[in-house]
Amino acid sequence: MKKVLFSHSYFLRFDPKQWKLQQAYPPLATIFAAAQIRKAGYEVDLFDTMFASDPSLVEKRFEEFVPDYFVIYDDGFNYLTKMCLTNMREAAIRMIRIARSKGIKVILSGSDSTDHPEIYLQAGADFIIYGEGEITLEELLKKCSTEEAALENINGLIFRSNGKIIRTAKREVMKDLDRLSSPAWDLINIDEYKNRWLKHHGYFSLNISTTRGCPFHCNWCAKPIYGNRYSVHSPGRIAEELLFLNKNFGATHFWMTDDIFGLKPGWIQEFSIVVNSMNAKFSYNIQSRVDLLLKENTIEALAASGCEKVWMGAESGSQKILDAMDKGTTVEQIHAATRLLKKSGIKPAFFLQFGYPGEMKEDIDKTLDMLIELMPDDIGISVSYPLPGTKFYEKVKNELDLKANWTDSDELAMMFHNTYPARYYKFLQRFIHRKYRTKQGLSEISKLLKQPGLTSFSSLRRIVSVPFHFGGSIYYKNKMNKLLDTAS
Repeated sequence: MKKVLFSHSYFLRFDPKQWKLQQAYPPLATIFAAAQIRKAGYEVDLFDTMFASDPSLVEKRFEEFVPDYFVIYDDGFNYLTKMCLTNMREAAIRMIRIARSKGIKVILSGSDSTDHPEIYLQAGADFIIYGEGEITLEELLKKCSTEEAALENINGLIFRSNGKIIRTAKREVMKDLDRLSSPAWDLINIDEYKNRWLKHHGYFSLNISTTRGCPFHCNWCAKPIYGNRYSVHSPGRIAEELLFLNKNFGATHFWMTDDIFGLKPGWIQEFSIVVNSMNAKFSYNIQSRVDLLLKENTIEALAASGCEKVWMGAESGSQKILDAMDKGTTVEQIHAATRLLKKSGIKPAFFLQFGYPGEMKEDIDKTLDMLIELMPDDIGISVSYPLPGTKFYEKVKNELDLKANWTDSDELAMMFHNTYPARYYKFLQRFIHRKYRTKQGLSEISKLLKQPGLTSFSSLRRIVSVPFHFGGSIYYKNKMNKLLDTAS
């Protein structure tokens, strides 16, 4: 029986911000692929790099497992992987070279290898899978021992032949996701993930995917794996998976990895009915669009099924910027969805993006005003990040020069020419966080004054941190102003 060792290129230790947060999730796409290949008759194992200290540790796994193939199958459901960070690229290249030194065939599947196959082929990779990968990988493993010409008949494959890079026809994405085997959870050291979550957060969260792809066309959003098609698991299949993870591993919280949760009409309502028929207690977080949340009964069904928090791609409080992004939503919808979520007991959270071409000080002020008025439960702030395959990338690619990827997720480098200096956006991100946290703390103080008594630890922490965040907001505001004065 042929042996296949799976891995992925995300090392939590090489991403300082995420290492500090300790909110790691298992490589879901990786164990989906491993389950498919195991079903096809191969012996599989996993070198999980999530908590590994160095890529060279893979050498020990090669010696123990002695694989015929080494598959670096990145987790396309993880937004951190989609960012194509150079720390992770360098780690993958080191693993490729170690594998090739031992005569092991190397196969890759992921966003960065799709965007830059020449880098990975030069490093020693034998094959790059682009697009949805499970079926392509299964066909490739079956044909690897045949004549090279046969490989050209495998859709979704990139390889080198006679000094030239060959890219075969694109593979169509699967429509019936329920045909896939459940992820190979047995390959994961669940206890390590669980212990870290319990230690740092007091509960255990796992990840699950209900869909693949996104049909919307925000012009900065890269979709190298699943594209603009939208496929969905049945509500029953997802409910069974949630129950399995709850009963077997003690997960009481879930992160739904989908770009858009519950887009198919009636799906959320059916899911709510199925979940409420189960004997399990859990909550979950999702990502959604503000316009979809406003559809009839959607928020009510989310609340009834245990949805705790909804992350919305608010992006900007300026309609001018939303329109420039081809976002297809309005500022008014952001306000309406936020208020309805709060009314239903669901926590709203905002993704905000600054530095999009054409954004001026008045647009930034509109976003800040919206944030302080609506006060979502949490925020995530980034700057516009051009990735290959997007209209945004095509617009600014001539300005990227030598740097086209961030090193880690907190670098926030502005890699193209913009309205303000690159450092301004770094200070802006810090300023907005401090301003927002100050307002959170002041709100907790107001609640305590109105209703004296016991308060939660999280509320108390927000209250005592007010001076720190208030001082920080003044500090970064001054930094921004000085930078603009110098630039002018």
